[in-house]
Amino acid sequence: MDNLNPIDDSFETQSKVKVTRKRKWREIEQLKEQFQLEKELRAYEDSLEYMLDEF
Repeated sequence: MDNLNPIDDSFETQSKVKVTRKRKWREIEQLKEQFQLEKELRAYEDSLEYMLDEF
């Protein structure tokens, strides 16, 4: 049974790496969405300011 210990450890390490990668990928996706939202909001702000200038 001692021979299986290193194998178990390697599987645990691989699964931790996969979880970390998924977590980082989710963080990247959230940042992309946040930047896109900020960009869209800036576009609306500019159009609202333009409309207010007309009045």
